Amino acid sequence: MAAAPAVPSYSSGTSQVPLLGDTIGDNFDRTVAAFGDRDALVDRPSGRRWTYRELAAEVDALALGLLESGIAKGDRVGIWAPNRAEWTLIQYATAKIGAILVNINPAYRSHELEYVLNQAGIRLLVAADKFKTSDYAGMIDEVRPRCPDLTHVVLLGGEEWNSLLRNGRNGDAEQLAGIAVTLSADDPINIQYTSGTTGFPKGATLSHHNILNNGFFVGELCNYTEADRICIPVPFYHCFGMVMGNLAATSHGSCMVIPAPAFDPKATLQAVAEERCTALYGVPTMFIAELAEPDFDSYDLSSLRTGIMAGSPCPVEVMKQVIERMGMAEVSICYGMTETSPVSTQTRADDSVERRVSTVGRVGPHLEVKVVDPATGLTVPRDTPGELCTRGYSVMLGYWEQPDKTAEVIDAARWMHTGDLAVMDGEGYVNITGRIKDMVIRGGENVYPREIEEFLYTHPDILDAQVIGVPDAKYGEELMAWIRMRAGATPLTAESLRAFCSGKLAHYKIPRYVHIVDEFPMTVTGKIRKVEMRERAVELLELGDVAGIRHA
Repeated sequence: MAAAPAVPSYSSGTSQVPLLGDTIGDNFDRTVAAFGDRDALVDRPSGRRWTYRELAAEVDALALGLLESGIAKGDRVGIWAPNRAEWTLIQYATAKIGAILVNINPAYRSHELEYVLNQAGIRLLVAADKFKTSDYAGMIDEVRPRCPDLTHVVLLGGEEWNSLLRNGRNGDAEQLAGIAVTLSADDPINIQYTSGTTGFPKGATLSHHNILNNGFFVGELCNYTEADRICIPVPFYHCFGMVMGNLAATSHGSCMVIPAPAFDPKATLQAVAEERCTALYGVPTMFIAELAEPDFDSYDLSSLRTGIMAGSPCPVEVMKQVIERMGMAEVSICYGMTETSPVSTQTRADDSVERRVSTVGRVGPHLEVKVVDPATGLTVPRDTPGELCTRGYSVMLGYWEQPDKTAEVIDAARWMHTGDLAVMDGEGYVNITGRIKDMVIRGGENVYPREIEEFLYTHPDILDAQVIGVPDAKYGEELMAWIRMRAGATPLTAESLRAFCSGKLAHYKIPRYVHIVDEFPMTVTGKIRKVEMRERAVELLELGDVAGIRHA
């Protein structure tokens, strides 16, 4: 008798809760009707607060102001600013009239700004005047003559912004009701540019249905209600802030708390303590920074119940500290990407701590995931590494006006190929083992940096660690560890790190090179830029000649 076939690495998310069929505007209005007097938005840097009813009045005024300016359904409206209340107003106002919000990375410079303005065909741009070292107004003036579609520029806090709101407050609110019935949940409503490692970024185009449902179900798995207060230090321009933060909140009547325009660990801890936040978001580097604050123990974080750690692989040791020292007993790990709105898998509150510190959870409600052999596309058996793919309501409509690029990642059966290496266990829990492009091939051995990084976190003097592959004449690639040391610790050398790893890691997994740094090169969302690290490493180690050697 033949043996039973192996169980495939495939899982689908069931749910007693149906998908939402609303547009974002209709869903927001339902929440306002149910929870009008509850806190909706707190912008701590400016000291401003809105109940849901007050926030709705401002959103509607801005929506009418945009209509008065000639913005209509399908027009692209850009937002280029750090986190502030006006960002949220624009998010919901554009949704109300069916305009497509284009998120522009606050770290962009004029070259990237010009590309996005033209590629998306942005008609109206809302921007901060300046922030930190970024002179947004100056860069806009520089590129505007080369952006023929751009007819309106509105600087936050300026006369143009005040005029938008003033005109809207004098407008006819019945207009919005008339527009609402012409909008479909499947309409494109948001374009988010992915930070490609080569070439220009691509604009992931997302619908009401994509992002409203993803925000809602992320919130469902965090058990959000109108009593929750969510501290959002992650950027609004990214899905983490505007979907998992704002839309998760407004679809449940929860309160959005903005601690600072950009991430500040002290301001974040203060916001949690003083606003009695029940949830806190962050990428691992943010939680590491908060835990490392010298006066961390002086903050009353007893209100915290849950939160989300996502955006990049979550170190096990950091996760344990978040649960133990921050009191986030129900903290959730999420995995996803911009192209999937973003979350595909998530841990649940009733998962064991072991599950939550060692996996990215199970597939989300109404979604499917599978792990395939990157070479053949066939689903691999459980506990076998391969590429993670996602299918369901969350998969983007496509890259804006780039059908060829869309076809490279979404196959004929509508599976989104993530480019991430993963393993699915017998119970459907997924572990991300790295990026296909991050895998290091050393002397014929496939080495996954994530495994080595997790081990390095067990060193008592290491605060953070990242492992990359660098060119090597003999092995093709060698391993290099970039390390942030704890305050007061003696910097590690290649020899001392080798001694720590010997007998615990296979010899080919022990980093040959060690580089001590104060910080890693990162995107504004907190993702480590390993491509930039490799480029710097080639210079630091003087490997230019080796890097030029061609390999089969």
